Amino acid sequence: MDRNEALELLKQYVKNDRMINHCLATEVVMAALAKRLGKDETKWALAGLLHDLDSELTNGDLKTHALETEKILKEKGVDPEIVEAIKLHNESAHGIKRSAEFHYALAAGETVTGMIVATTLVYPDKKIASVKTKSVTKRMKEKAFAASVSRENIMECEKLGLTLDEFVEISVNAMRGISEKLGL
Repeated sequence: MDRNEALELLKQYVKNDRMINHCLATEVVMAALAKRLGKDETKWALAGLLHDLDSELTNGDLKTHALETEKILKEKGVDPEIVEAIKLHNESAHGIKRSAEFHYALAAGETVTGMIVATTLVYPDKKIASVKTKSVTKRMKEKAFAASVSRENIMECEKLGLTLDEFVEISVNAMRGISEKLGL
């Protein structure tokens, strides 16, 4: 499946613009992580783009989220590694633990986008261009800030051999590249 097919599929299942933007942000973060780690940028980006394909089908129910996506993508013949990474980004649905860089990258990468967006929205100009790495990492320590964002998932960046600062910097820079699409 190429990127255009993946985007069409995403838009077929996801109607909420904020969720689509989250998937676009995750796509660029995953591509940037793959580049930094010497991995397959196309494969990692597709996983980022499609990881929340079933979010509206499952109404965000963590007991089923990612399992519907797994079925849809298997039927479409999507690379099994992409399907597995997507399935494992939500351990709550099946209890299988993440065990590979691809898994950790997707779990951390999709989660950090929420922290970055939340940080951006407290800036007076609400522009990601203004966001500094330190601002995001400082907000990580404030449990009440973006309370639904799993700090544990974000910290899986360390399993990729990246410090939190390096991971956030890669992610913020990636998201800056599509700031207009994101409205940030």
